[in-house]
Amino acid sequence: MVMHVYILTNASKSSLYVGVTSNLVQRVWKHKTEFYDGSYTSKYHVNRLVYYETYENPEAAIMREKQLKLFRRQKKIDLITKFNPTWIDLYEDTCK
Repeated sequence: MVMHVYILTNASKSSLYVGVTSNLVQRVWKHKTEFYDGSYTSKYHVNRLVYYETYENPEAAIMREKQLKLFRRQKKIDLITKFNPTWIDLYEDTCK
């Protein structure tokens, strides 16, 4: 099973959210539509996909998610910037 670890942000880049999923397109769409009403992502409009990694092993993906969640903010910013220098929303690319 393919798994994705991902980072979302909001328009002002003031909030970062790390998650893991087996269906990246569907999960990001749910964040974009605020499907998770009352959640952190809907409260702060965190719905722009700026980073993701793909794993064949679900346990490895979950371990990586936990690792990224422990990263300090600056380390997450550095990771995103190296992967996606302009912080564009990668959602449209993942839908292709």
